[in-house]
Amino acid sequence: MTDGEIRARLYVDGSLHSFARMPVRFSVPGGHIEVAINGFGLKRCHYVRPDGTERQLNPDPASAEGRRARMHHRHPGLSRVVGLVSTALVLAGLCITVPQIVEAISRIPPVADTIGTFTSPVQFPLPVSLLFGLGAVVGSTERALRMRSSWIDELAS
Repeated sequence: MTDGEIRARLYVDGSLHSFARMPVRFSVPGGHIEVAINGFGLKRCHYVRPDGTERQLNPDPASAEGRRARMHHRHPGLSRVVGLVSTALVLAGLCITVPQIVEAISRIPPVADTIGTFTSPVQFPLPVSLLFGLGAVVGSTERALRMRSSWIDELAS
């Protein structure tokens, strides 16, 4: 479907059994499966039993999340380094980009007249700023591929 909606698909023995817009709860034998997303990717994919106990489901091995999980399982040290670099890229991008955005907004005449202008303490040429922004996008994409990958993700949920 190409209507712009993001849907979860439930496959049984390799065949599409059901699909629905997210967040969704699929009824399955012995409980249900809950699937939800946030702005950065998959937020929740759990099998929940009738007694309330839940278990996080593994992503499809062919998906980007599955490949990232496989790397984490096979090479945990490398996975930690990738996670730290990704987190550093996101934080650096935020530290560089947010003050520049605030500066640009503060130069809008009604805003400047009301609260004054702000000058960003960080000034980089446009290509460098764009690289920091791209790094933040790459880092946040990698973090989104890791469901519940770090303490930052735990705080955000």
